[in-house]
Amino acid sequence: MKRLLFAIAVILYCNTKEDAAAQSKRGYGIINLQFKNVAGTQDLQLDSGVYTNAAGEQFTVTELQYFISNIILTAANNKQYIIPQNSSYFLINASDSVSQICTLHVPAEEYKSISFMIGVDSLRNTMNIDKRTGVLDPTSSDMYWQWNSGYICLKMEGISSAAPADPLGLHKYRYHIGGFGGYKSSALNNTKTVTLNLSKSINVSANKNSNLPLLADVLKLFSGSADISIAKYPAVIFNPYSAVIANNYSRMFQLADAESK
Repeated sequence: MKRLLFAIAVILYCNTKEDAAAQSKRGYGIINLQFKNVAGTQDLQLDSGVYTNAAGEQFTVTELQYFISNIILTAANNKQYIIPQNSSYFLINASDSVSQICTLHVPAEEYKSISFMIGVDSLRNTMNIDKRTGVLDPTSSDMYWQWNSGYICLKMEGISSAAPADPLGLHKYRYHIGGFGGYKSSALNNTKTVTLNLSKSINVSANKNSNLPLLADVLKLFSGSADISIAKYPAVIFNPYSAVIANNYSRMFQLADAESK
């Protein structure tokens, strides 16, 4: 009996060592999330592109920014890999091509889906300022409300003849959508979690790069849970209607085909 137990222990020990060695050998690879901003079937062209929303209104886009955070990858075996918090915040800016590539270091594995938050979670919103660096530095961009102490999830501005003229005679629309649920009492929460399934799983290999293109369609910001009219809502900042726009932008992302190198 003792010999049998010893033999079983040896087998389990060897298998454990082999599993650990296999995991170590497997190592980590890189997934580059490549965000491409579009308007339907067209590439988004800041300032010059003219597009038509669901209400039949023409508009241009002069600014588009949004936070991506809390990224989770799900493997083919249903195990999840959560990107470490301090490496899981990105600010995508349509005027900055470098910002549109988010590099993730992940275990070598076959992945079938990805989820992420649009915006910045309440925990990080309320952390001490020394815990909010890089793109989360409130002074590093115009994506933070000093007056309301919180990050803007998504900002889009542009020109549309449907918008009323401002004092300078410009027909501007502005959508600055923020809100994370509030500090001590319930408030607007316009952060949204998106889960996207790959049509074909992506196989990440150790020390190799894989690219995962994602399309962000600004036309979908104007349609979804409701069609949004610029004439009726030319400026939405921190008010209840911002939740309607947030529900729409939760559907503006889709995956393109992944590729490995």
